[in-house]
Amino acid sequence: MRILIIEDDEAIATSLALNLKLAGRQTSIARDGIDGLAQVQAEDFALVLLDIGLPRLNGLEVLAALRGADNIVPVIVLSARDGHDDKVAALRLGADDYVTKPFALAELLARVDAVLRRAAPAAAASVAPPALESLQLADATVDLAQRQVLRGGVEVKLTHLEFELLVYFLKHPNQVFSRDALFASVWGQSAGSVRTVDNFVGQLRKRFEANPEQPRHFVTVRGSGYRFDP
Repeated sequence: MRILIIEDDEAIATSLALNLKLAGRQTSIARDGIDGLAQVQAEDFALVLLDIGLPRLNGLEVLAALRGADNIVPVIVLSARDGHDDKVAALRLGADDYVTKPFALAELLARVDAVLRRAAPAAAASVAPPALESLQLADATVDLAQRQVLRGGVEVKLTHLEFELLVYFLKHPNQVFSRDALFASVWGQSAGSVRTVDNFVGQLRKRFEANPEQPRHFVTVRGSGYRFDP
């Protein structure tokens, strides 16, 4: 359960490491983007706390490199910028959460716990005996035990939350869900950012729709939310 803190501010990095240690977590620290990326590539971390304003390679570039290499380690982005553009960019790149500085330490630790809880079933499934249960989406097969999606024998790499949202839709076909309802069921929160849900649905469309601009499966229900049509 080692957590990597990629943060160039020494005071913030040290404080996070100390408080995570007091919470029973092991940590490593990287002070710039290149070092952080190298550490993630060399070791299996349970979670990455990733600052955006890093030297040598910024946080969004680190995140893009990780997801481009099909590394789906959970990532919480930390940023002194509260603009929507950075948040949208981070979520589109596959961040699991986005926290704006200055943040309350207790809130950040709660978010860390939430992301680790969501990721725990994925880790357990990787060592569990294979199950027979699977779901189908057009030409894609979703193996629930292995948490794997295959299209034509080729794996489709999804982040933890993308997989959870996909499975939730597949298990509830032809039902309309508001964004708040999706947040409560998939993210474990009673309400959340509209942009977050929209961005994750957009990622599923890119991966599974023949024409993401005219979705056949992940349909927008104007004024209500989203519906999955098999």
